[in-house]
Amino acid sequence: MPKLSVIVPFYNVQQYAPDTLRSLRLNAHPDFEFVLVDDHSKDETPAILERAAEQLSDVAQVRYLRHEKNGGLATARNTGLDAARGEYLTFLDGDDWVAPGYYAQLVATIEELGCDFVRTDHVQTTARARTVHRVPHGRRREVLDPREAILPADRTTSVDYAYAWAGAYHRRLVDRGLLHFTDGLRTAEDRPWIWKLHREAESFAVVSLLGVFYRRGVASSLTQIGDVRQLDFIRAFDQVIEETAKDPDADRLLPKAVRTYCAIIAHHLSDQTKWEPAVAKQLRTMSAAAVRRMPQRALGDVLDTMDLDRSAQLRRLRRRITTAKAAA
Repeated sequence: MPKLSVIVPFYNVQQYAPDTLRSLRLNAHPDFEFVLVDDHSKDETPAILERAAEQLSDVAQVRYLRHEKNGGLATARNTGLDAARGEYLTFLDGDDWVAPGYYAQLVATIEELGCDFVRTDHVQTTARARTVHRVPHGRRREVLDPREAILPADRTTSVDYAYAWAGAYHRRLVDRGLLHFTDGLRTAEDRPWIWKLHREAESFAVVSLLGVFYRRGVASSLTQIGDVRQLDFIRAFDQVIEETAKDPDADRLLPKAVRTYCAIIAHHLSDQTKWEPAVAKQLRTMSAAAVRRMPQRALGDVLDTMDLDRSAQLRRLRRRITTAKAAA
């Protein structure tokens, strides 16, 4: 069994894959396994990965897998999880990179703390700019209950820091069914995943370890594209609400889930210029239906305490679908 498996999905990233693969080589160790998953790229990414897999096999354990059709990031990560054999697991996206020696530090940290998972800070990169982003949790290098890090509802907490690659995870989480993603989600795939992890894992820690460089502003990234795939955020947050509603602590946790969902809807509605016109219309219709599906008591409390602009926007959505039902 390798000590660490690093799962790296790639899709049409021929411009960035060499940097990612170079950083893996600078972290290579005979006890580390790199699981490279090509999600049916249509550019030169597969050829780059084939060469890299052969070269990396001299210094680490390597598995190269290729999808016969494109399935999205969640599905690609699941393919990697199914193939990975490591005692610990982590993720990296195919257009990001890690600092030399980072993975050795990551493994040493989670072994020392002995918890189910650790969460780390990261560096966001946009062109030449670099910005450090911290896990929104104050207590560091302490083993804590993940459930208690979900709240308070009106503040940014650990479930809002949903980056799967910002941490490491013990294999027992795979065995418990807590590390796989919702198959087919093309965006917001980290959201149901991080909520499930914090609701059901037994221990975690936050550590001040910088090493992942998250590349923003990539033209092919779904965060930059206003097409229908972006609307998967609604399916992702519907899942968060549905699963949290079944939790024994639903009364405490649902207000946080509803507030986050509302904030994301408001964010997307405020940036409609990026959407294709037909998708913008679909966004408004689906968002109105989503607001109506939310637990209405929790929704009312959230709208009463949100800022006026977002609250008014969401109230209009709720009235829209109520009026439509009355007319029917």
